[in-house]
Amino acid sequence: MQQFLIIALAHFLALLSPGPDFFLVARTSVSSGWRVASGACLGIALANGAFIAMAFTGLSVLQEGTPLFTALQLAGAGYLLYIGVLFMRHAGQVGLAAVTGNLAVQGWWRGLGRGLLSGILNPKNALFYASLASMVASTSAHWKAAYALWMFSIVLLWDLLVAVAIGNPLVLRRFARSLPWLERASGVMLVLLAVALLLHLVRG
Repeated sequence: MQQFLIIALAHFLALLSPGPDFFLVARTSVSSGWRVASGACLGIALANGAFIAMAFTGLSVLQEGTPLFTALQLAGAGYLLYIGVLFMRHAGQVGLAAVTGNLAVQGWWRGLGRGLLSGILNPKNALFYASLASMVASTSAHWKAAYALWMFSIVLLWDLLVAVAIGNPLVLRRFARSLPWLERASGVMLVLLAVALLLHLVRG
């Protein structure tokens, strides 16, 4: 039980640090409401689940220094640049009303795809779960399954909480004037993350 608490705490603390997934959920919730953003939340959770499964079953292809992981980092940097520029270009161009009807359904599936892409192309996820895998290497398959289910659920619930909090109409109306600046700041942060990742690859 002590090991579970340590791993659960480490995992939750990692979730608290804003990254590409957080900014994607926040932006989607602002532009389309939390219900549409829930698609992105599920996509991110599924991507995390894929990394957890690979790490806990002993696959080493996504460890730092492998060709596949380097390719993942390059693709991730490109994706961060893309969505960062997108955020800055379209800052302030979204309404405060959530999408309804068929558009909401289409938006949900689009959000699911973007969330899955964001989670898969986030190298931090692969490294984090690879490091956790070493802590549970000697545990039984049942415990590994319990860890995996817990982490998947926490990622999903945390992102849903972020989406609901940010997508609340009262919150959006209150901070309407600040939203364009927040979107631009999010875009700048994503571009800086991409540049830092590229510099790390060049120096490595």
